[in-house]
Amino acid sequence: MRALLRPLALLMLAGCAARAPVPPAADGWQPLTFPGKPATQYRWTEKEGRAALEASSERSASIWRKKLQPPVTTLGEVRFSWWVEQLIPGASVADIDREDAVARVIFAFGGDIDSLPLRTRMRFELAQALIGEAPPYATLMYVWDSALPVGTVVINPRSDRIRKIVVDSGPAELRRWRDHRRDLAADFRLAFGEEPGPLTSIAVMTDSDNSRASARAWYGPVELK
Repeated sequence: MRALLRPLALLMLAGCAARAPVPPAADGWQPLTFPGKPATQYRWTEKEGRAALEASSERSASIWRKKLQPPVTTLGEVRFSWWVEQLIPGASVADIDREDAVARVIFAFGGDIDSLPLRTRMRFELAQALIGEAPPYATLMYVWDSALPVGTVVINPRSDRIRKIVVDSGPAELRRWRDHRRDLAADFRLAFGEEPGPLTSIAVMTDSDNSRASARAWYGPVELK
């Protein structure tokens, strides 16, 4: 059961949602934690002259999320940026036992859950029973991985409703701002082979719990065009 908690929580971009007080600058963003996991610490700051959200992970995992109300139905370009201090030794977003990432930007989508296979629906029902929030139909992540080539699409081994696209890889671009512009709808089609539904939330996540290591990253604004 414990092995299911993390992927189920990622499915819903929450966990047992423990909401901390949100500073005014957060603009609707809230910290969300996983059951039984130390929380990554997030705080608003500046990095090299840019407004940023700093994420500090010490063998920890949690999410910083913003729900979109109403959901966004017309998808265009998304822009985001991150600044990473160092990679997590041995981590890989393709290996469920080492599945940590120093930087992730996460998008959750709605859709027809009744159209999914029975096994997937049963996992969704379990997630809702355990955590009290229905999972999204699909979750797409942009990640910085230690070794996988840029452009790699990774399907989560425990849930094919979570898919990841590697947009930075290895140490070459560390300790500098990395700016990304992506066609969100096209990337969803690439990852899932279907049209995206409405975008329901945006999140960032820095985690190092599986590797029992430390990780630190800074995130710039996530902008939908």
